[in-house]
Amino acid sequence: MTGMKKIFLIVLSLVSGILLALAWPSRGFPGLLFIGMVPLLFIEETIYQQKDRFAPFAALFYSYPAFLAWNALTSWWIYNSTGVGAIIAILVNAAFMSIVFQAFHFSRKKLHYKAAGYACLVFYWMAFEYLHLNWILNWPWLNLGNGFGSYYQWVQWYEYTGTFGGTLWVLVANILVFRILAGVLRRWKREDRRWKDILLYSGLVVIWILIPILLSFSMYRHYKETPEPVKVVVVQPNLDPYKEQYSVPPAEVIQRILDLAGNRLDSATNFLVAPESAIQEEMWENDIHSFRSIALLKDIIRRYPDLNILVGGSTYRQFEKGEPLSHSARKFKDGEGYYDAYNTAILVNSMDSLQLYHKSKLTPGVEALPSFGIFKFLEKFAINLGGVVGSLGTDKVRKVFATVKTARAAPTICYESVFGEFFSEFVRNGAQVMFIITNDGWWGDTPGHRQHYAFAALRAIENRRSIARSANTGISAFIDQRGDASQVTGYWVPAAIKGTLNANSRLTFYTIHGDYLARIAAWCTGGVFLLSLVLHFAARKKLN
Repeated sequence: MTGMKKIFLIVLSLVSGILLALAWPSRGFPGLLFIGMVPLLFIEETIYQQKDRFAPFAALFYSYPAFLAWNALTSWWIYNSTGVGAIIAILVNAAFMSIVFQAFHFSRKKLHYKAAGYACLVFYWMAFEYLHLNWILNWPWLNLGNGFGSYYQWVQWYEYTGTFGGTLWVLVANILVFRILAGVLRRWKREDRRWKDILLYSGLVVIWILIPILLSFSMYRHYKETPEPVKVVVVQPNLDPYKEQYSVPPAEVIQRILDLAGNRLDSATNFLVAPESAIQEEMWENDIHSFRSIALLKDIIRRYPDLNILVGGSTYRQFEKGEPLSHSARKFKDGEGYYDAYNTAILVNSMDSLQLYHKSKLTPGVEALPSFGIFKFLEKFAINLGGVVGSLGTDKVRKVFATVKTARAAPTICYESVFGEFFSEFVRNGAQVMFIITNDGWWGDTPGHRQHYAFAALRAIENRRSIARSANTGISAFIDQRGDASQVTGYWVPAAIKGTLNANSRLTFYTIHGDYLARIAAWCTGGVFLLSLVLHFAARKKLN
């Protein structure tokens, strides 16, 4: 193959990356997802047919420009908070995707049968996305099923499949479209005018893409919420995360929240919701009632005894002598003993005890690092976004808060709202309404905070739970059980909104079973890749 033709493959790869990027929320058109990988499949077919002219890892090399472009064009906004972190995240995640594509090419060569080979792409990609939800370097932002966040009316059936149904939908559509185009080119070259197979594939791809959309529109139109009102006030204090949030006195922050809430609070209000990390008083959970911030919140409760206040803050807990240490435990610099640091959601109401939930899906490089054993030194390289940095403590249980005179509720903190099965655990544990508290100001007015907001509609659909979203700045809103948003706030605008959400106790199929499609794919991945290796070594032995 000439150098010119190889350059053409790189250009084709970049076309694939651009198509995937143009499909992405919040302003992309997700219909492009159904053809976004087709150029990559043509590249893989070329390498497959002319294997003697390519190096063993050519599929990885030629797919990397596509995944690099996709990652860079959709995730460049990370650079606003950490330049080095953004470069590393984009380069590494693109490499992971290319490795998956190379593994698919390897298995396709060994299995020979076309259907089995392309099934490997589906299995391997879904298993990779599942891994990205469940390891310390988690980054599920670009999981294909998330691509419908702004077109949530297309995927109301996520209540049965979650986002992995979307991933399966996209991958199979790309394979079918590729088979159609490949067949057209092959027959055109041979001047073969028998188009029966092409028409069959074309009809199949139309059915595969359109039927789920039509079904979803029907579900969207006919879905009715059962009236069970919960009255909520959401505050967006708009504290500048780079200049104000970690320097303004906690009493001033609470006063700003109250001033914004203003006359929206009344005796009938069930919840006042404030964002992640709003309170930056150094609160120790061993004696948390002694802190000024908690006292100020309790003063509000005395005025509105039926009110439940949910607010984010940074908290710490000292380990008792002899108590087993967590892997995230930190040693006091100027004394004996250990403690854990947390990104915490705090519920304050008229009950005697406070209820705390510690963020448990941690942001890689900011809140989570391999911080045990020989990797402990990596703590010093944590990206500082204010508040508590380095590996944080987490909760093992998805806590649902006991509330006063209203529905049971649970919080998810920032990044946690991207994790479908994780989010559904709160619902399985009894949450009738959900809150998302976040701080999206780090990224500026970029696609980052809009993408994050778009994913919330998918969580509402998967679990059929109403959501109140409170952002420090970014987008605060009320999201109903179909994914429709109301009272959407603007970026970098202090705001308070008041609305009514309907609580729900019904569990969806997805809530009960979680990411079952991904688990099936992961098991298939293990079996098929092992078979590919056996066939590979058997062929080498026979050749020798």
